[in-house]
Amino acid sequence: MLRDLLATPGVEERSILRSRFGFMAFHGGSLERMTDVVASEAADAAGASLYVVAQPEDLRWHVPSKHFDPDESPALATFLDHVEEVVAVHGYGRQGFFTTLLFGGRNRPLAAELADACGSALPDYDPVHDLEALPPELRGLHPDNPVNRVRGGGVQLELPPRVRGLGPFWQDRPDRHVHRRSLTVALAEVAARRS
Repeated sequence: MLRDLLATPGVEERSILRSRFGFMAFHGGSLERMTDVVASEAADAAGASLYVVAQPEDLRWHVPSKHFDPDESPALATFLDHVEEVVAVHGYGRQGFFTTLLFGGRNRPLAAELADACGSALPDYDPVHDLEALPPELRGLHPDNPVNRVRGGGVQLELPPRVRGLGPFWQDRPDRHVHRRSLTVALAEVAARRS
């Protein structure tokens, strides 16, 4: 399934190996918009590693996280072998969760640290890292999910449209990326401390 997606014209797979802390956005581009931008900006600011799959505007193919099999992508396999901890940036939209940041994945100490940092940087948002409070399908706990394949484990970060600079909240506002920039600074600070 992943192999077919990566072979599709216009799909871009990028991997940059830097520190042992990594950021991923494998539903980037047109699928979960701006997630690849958040991951890239945070990785660049922290000197962290980066893995991105970005889809072109005419494609919205959702390959479930557990099907991102490193046996089907040498770049993904190398990235997962290189990093020790990782944050996978995803996007979601759900009524009543316009300002809720969800921190899933199996590395619970990292989830708590990220939630604290993002809560401080974004006081108008609610960072949730208690797994029981997360919708089950957004917890990111499947063992085949790439976020859980690295040695130290990782965090599946689910972002609503608003913090990504999307949606009607920003319609008449001049700087739709101010929240995203605060988010990436907070993510990068945690990554730099743990690198």
